[in-house]
Amino acid sequence: MNGVLIIDKPSGLTSHDVVNRIRRILGQRSVGHLGTLDPMATGVLPLVLGSFTRLAQFYTHSEKTYEGAIRFGFATDTYDAEGEPTSQPQPVHLTLDQLQRLAGEFQGNIEQLPPPFSAKKIHGVPAYKLARKHQEVDLQPVRVEIKEFTIGALEDGRATFRARVASGTYMRSVAHDLGQRLGCGAHLASLRRTAVAEFDLTQAHTLEELANLCHSEVEEPAFPGTITKAGNHESAGLISSLLIHPRQLLPQLPCVTADELAAAHIRNGRPVNLPDHSRSRQVKVFANQRDLIAIATRVAGTLFHPKIVLTPGTRIPVHPA
Repeated sequence: MNGVLIIDKPSGLTSHDVVNRIRRILGQRSVGHLGTLDPMATGVLPLVLGSFTRLAQFYTHSEKTYEGAIRFGFATDTYDAEGEPTSQPQPVHLTLDQLQRLAGEFQGNIEQLPPPFSAKKIHGVPAYKLARKHQEVDLQPVRVEIKEFTIGALEDGRATFRARVASGTYMRSVAHDLGQRLGCGAHLASLRRTAVAEFDLTQAHTLEELANLCHSEVEEPAFPGTITKAGNHESAGLISSLLIHPRQLLPQLPCVTADELAAAHIRNGRPVNLPDHSRSRQVKVFANQRDLIAIATRVAGTLFHPKIVLTPGTRIPVHPA
């Protein structure tokens, strides 16, 4: 099965846990995700299936949108609610206006220090592995972009927020830094991702929903590492109906439909002329309304070379002139 499937990730699972469960539900090993979510976080986790895993390279810098809550009064070592407090809780006396003004100072291009419990590498070792061993975590600030950060409400030292950020931004660090600026400490209490690139919660499905369609279980298998084929052709068809329509993927790239001969050449990695007048450097190539067969790069004029072939074809015999 090839395509993009949006999962509403539950709290308590890593992104890789979700990938493993989908592998078992679908009986398919070729599954990847487009952007890690912390175990505590919930929400949009786009998965790429089959040959569409090759599209992941186009989503490495995708914009993300979040909703969540920040708890003021103490910080934690992980910068979120799952960590250990690094100070005694203290009463806070904040106003909504005060927080909203401070939130404005976090918008734009800013320097941000990643959390010590993160996947950022120090001399090739993920920071969280050092932090778990109580070793020194010497991370350097990185440049991130926060396109939108608004505080919606404040009650009992807990503030709700909405944020739209560029890739690489840690909302845990935003919460921690707010607490530092206010002198009272703070941590991320909850986080829900509502959008990644062109994908949002309206397109998302739960693990239970998929398991029910395939008449399979979402629990761990009896033998770790095994994949159990689940369901039948009918359930496979139902799962296929949940995939994002290929023409909705990578909306920044124009869609071009190739005729039968051009599609055969594209599938075999050969350059072809395509009916495109968009002047875009790259296009999505379809063999019909739904069959996305390649991402092609313009060579000159209407001549394109397939950069990524998603549905390889049989070799076309070359006859001498």
